[in-house]
Amino acid sequence: MSTTTGERVRLERAPIGLRDANAWVDRIHRHHGPTRGHKFSTSVIDDQGAVRGVGIAGRPVSRHLQAQGYIEVTRVATDGTPNACSMLYGGLRAAAITLGYKPWQVVTYTLASETGASLRAAGWVLDSTSAGGSWDRADRPRADEHPLEPKLRWIAGPRPTL
Repeated sequence: MSTTTGERVRLERAPIGLRDANAWVDRIHRHHGPTRGHKFSTSVIDDQGAVRGVGIAGRPVSRHLQAQGYIEVTRVATDGTPNACSMLYGGLRAAAITLGYKPWQVVTYTLASETGASLRAAGWVLDSTSAGGSWDRADRPRADEHPLEPKLRWIAGPRPTL
């Protein structure tokens, strides 16, 4: 891969703790802040050791998916380095499967306005579309601090056919 100046940059994945990953998310992510917890995190570093992106996987936001044993990629944030996003999604996918999750139990969401190119490049499959909207309810008030547009749910591999 090369940068805008034409120099070659080699990327590799590296472990990163939640505190450092969340600091990165806080600085870079376009529409979400740090996560409250995680199961594991990873980063992509360049050949100088500089972090170019982070990914965080944890319990699904949906309690229904939690009850079914799913894991969710809750954050991915990069500085725009080419291929860093795909490397993160690929690494998070591989780590979850290595830990025993079935590919269809590994989920993440994007905004409907996002292309999903990095997910497809890392082997993910479009699973469904949500209606979007607010989490605010009369009996469960919430402040909407996230985009309300429809979301696309991606899974790390196809569901088994019955």
